[in-house]
Amino acid sequence: MLSPNVSETSRESNVTKRSGCGYVSVGFPISMMVTGMVGNSLALILVYVSYRKKENKRKKSFLLCIGSLALTDLFGQLLTSPIVISVYRADLSWERIDPSGNLCAFFGVCMTTFGLCALFMASAMAMERAMAITNPHWYSNHMKTSVTKQTLAVIWCLVLLFALLPIAGVGKYTRQWPGTWCFISTGDSQVPGNIFFAITFAALGIFSLLLTLFCNLVTIRGIIARFKTKPGTSQVSKQWERRTAETVIQLLGIMCVLLVCWSPLLVLMLRMISTQVSSHECNSTLLSSHGASSRDVHLDCNFFLTAIRLASLNQILDPWVYLLLREILLRKFCIMANAVSHCSIEDQKETQTAMDALNKQNQDSTKPLSQSA
Repeated sequence: MLSPNVSETSRESNVTKRSGCGYVSVGFPISMMVTGMVGNSLALILVYVSYRKKENKRKKSFLLCIGSLALTDLFGQLLTSPIVISVYRADLSWERIDPSGNLCAFFGVCMTTFGLCALFMASAMAMERAMAITNPHWYSNHMKTSVTKQTLAVIWCLVLLFALLPIAGVGKYTRQWPGTWCFISTGDSQVPGNIFFAITFAALGIFSLLLTLFCNLVTIRGIIARFKTKPGTSQVSKQWERRTAETVIQLLGIMCVLLVCWSPLLVLMLRMISTQVSSHECNSTLLSSHGASSRDVHLDCNFFLTAIRLASLNQILDPWVYLLLREILLRKFCIMANAVSHCSIEDQKETQTAMDALNKQNQDSTKPLSQSA
């Protein structure tokens, strides 16, 4: 049995029903679980089929990373969403489904593990792309599928060990507002190592985000530099132009999704750590005086809930921005861009033709006058 550091918050169901922090609905976790399962399952099927066909080691390494990310996101949803839905069905009373508190520790470990694993896998893929573009010879000689597998295994093991620290007494997982999920406590300085654990999680997440952004920018720069060295008239050049546009659009999409989904949670965690505020305090504060400090805590509760939902949304968007949308939307975007460019060129040609015809007509009309003079 687990013996975690888990807070003892009570009367959560009554507090949630009459709270001023906003109404919460079971429809949100259900919809996120269904859409996430569909997207990640499609990505896994596509990765499995493509992996069996590909003979290129570079493409196999990329598919291994994509498949591992989709599997991580899928398991994260399968292990956490049913618990949240069960709490809603238990009238928002966590104690009815978890009187011992061990399930809260399990939930916190899952949130920490699958969250950081997804971020570091995104960083690993970004580094892999950057090395392949900036130093292709070294990459082709040293990067093998076995190296990719070992890297993914190391990421998983290290992150899991870190997530288990509260079980060993370093840090604390608590039930968060509105009492339907558990995560790292950000305001309990009395628990040994809690501030260290919370700051380390936020710092690792921010480091992973910055590393991914940096590597993707390096990749974009390298791709554009390569494209400029290609001849401008051949069919190969046109194919390079299309692939360059697709890759740049995809990398920009990945960076936008990561920033939007993860930066609010990580920045808010650092803010709540500095002010010694935790989301679970919203429950007890609602029963006390509704002063200015109480309203600030309520705002933090709402923001924290929104931030964790955005981070969970990343599990749904990952398979689309990394794999599925590349074949569906990016090609259509490029076709539309080419069509618009083609239309603008045709419009210029038609305008120029009309202007030439008008000038010729004016010249013809002035010839008889000059001859009669």
